[in-house]
Amino acid sequence: MDFGALLQSILYLISSSLFYPALAILLGALIYLIINIGSFLAEWAERARLKVPDQADWPAILQGRKHLSHFMGEALERLQVLLEQPGATWADVENLWQSTRRRFQKRLDPLRIMARMGPAVGLIGTLIPMSTGLASLSQGDMSRLSSDLVVAFTTTIVGLAVGVAAFVLYTIRARWLESDLEVLELVMESRAAQKLGPES
Repeated sequence: MDFGALLQSILYLISSSLFYPALAILLGALIYLIINIGSFLAEWAERARLKVPDQADWPAILQGRKHLSHFMGEALERLQVLLEQPGATWADVENLWQSTRRRFQKRLDPLRIMARMGPAVGLIGTLIPMSTGLASLSQGDMSRLSSDLVVAFTTTIVGLAVGVAAFVLYTIRARWLESDLEVLELVMESRAAQKLGPES
């Protein structure tokens, strides 16, 4: 028994079995990305209505009355519920701030994963049909070769498109997130100081 041929057969079966999962992952990532683009445009329209704050706006900002995005408003509502509880402390406020920051950052994880995963999965979907296409070429089956090449290049294009779009959305949303967290930290500290007194 040729042990090398056995290993090659096992690797071929493993690589071939990854083709349809790779296509499913690419399709799922593309659908998720389209949905995410819709939410991105809605968030962009919301932020476009918020003018850049100047010095005169900061008292209202610290009171949480203006220049707040939807997600910041939700965080301040949770802060208000916390501050209304008896026995609330600065440690509770700090825990809320840390959990809010982690939750905000967690929203970017799918985009960061897709930005790196899209081209890699697209490459998997490219190489597998090309291997079968080259095998069909040796047998003179040109129609099988052409169909395999179409699938290979299609998965490459979709994978790159998913990666590029996810990277663009991730970059813009990361900038929004950084700006939101800076303002939110000031607003939460201001509100907590009014309710709990200066932090010791």
